[in-house]
Amino acid sequence: MFHVKQSEKASSNESFGMDTPLARELADLSARRRALESAKIEFTGETRVLTVSNQKGGVGKTTTAVNVASALAGLGAKVLVIDLDPQGNASTALGVPHSAEIPSVYDVLIEEFPLADIVQQSPEDPNLFCAPSTIHLAGAEIELVAQVAREHRLRRALEEYLVDSPMDFVIIDCPPSLGLLTINAFTAASEVFIPIQCEYYALEGLSQLLGSIQMIQKHLNPALHLSTILLTMFDGRTRLAQQVADEVRTHFPDQVLETVIPRSVRVSEAPSFGQTVIAYDGQSAGAIAYREAAVEIASRTATQSKEK
Repeated sequence: MFHVKQSEKASSNESFGMDTPLARELADLSARRRALESAKIEFTGETRVLTVSNQKGGVGKTTTAVNVASALAGLGAKVLVIDLDPQGNASTALGVPHSAEIPSVYDVLIEEFPLADIVQQSPEDPNLFCAPSTIHLAGAEIELVAQVAREHRLRRALEEYLVDSPMDFVIIDCPPSLGLLTINAFTAASEVFIPIQCEYYALEGLSQLLGSIQMIQKHLNPALHLSTILLTMFDGRTRLAQQVADEVRTHFPDQVLETVIPRSVRVSEAPSFGQTVIAYDGQSAGAIAYREAAVEIASRTATQSKEK
């Protein structure tokens, strides 16, 4: 697990020469930056496929998908983001064109285009790639109903793509629903990654999502498992946020990352500039938290994740 030692934090606080909340916060950020700079991650060459999913909207699902992907690329991993959400927000955040005439995931699922024909490199990092979504994907739910092997189309396309273009991580950003697009994501992935907002109703709908995962395990993809939960939009000033965090950790002690993502203006601003917060302001509190989450995720091997 990835932590900043308390001694590091203490020495940093002393170096500021004062003990105010702002000084402690700045010292803490400084110590965490140094810890991240010294983090060394080796990638085994095995591809981990994670689908980022949560039925509840507004939990930071797409924000988490793109920022973790960017942070992993910054660690040296080759990362592919598959944007399965018709809104195309992940494509926007990664700076990838996704207008109606651009070949997209829709063409892969419906027209059987090779995934290699639509993947674009993100301008953020040479290790970061995106299979974009376009507005056409909004109709794919209906069109998939009549397709042969409709639940396995993404999995087959991804398997073919990885033969010639190996990746360390594939991160699939799902729509906030349990339709055929999300089922394709669950069938293509081995790990489910759930962002949970640290607010009242945080666990609402989670039992239904876990039931869906079990259904996919039973009928379509026995390898699928819940490997990772990330607490987002954490406000340490409120008792509620801490209570939610404690409750989630009690229910899922092995899956919840130690890192929590704070509420952050920088994280909210970044997509409007067509960037992740890692590129927009990599030294901000939100960017540092996502980089720490990426180190935790990368430090867990696929085998460890499955055991959990």
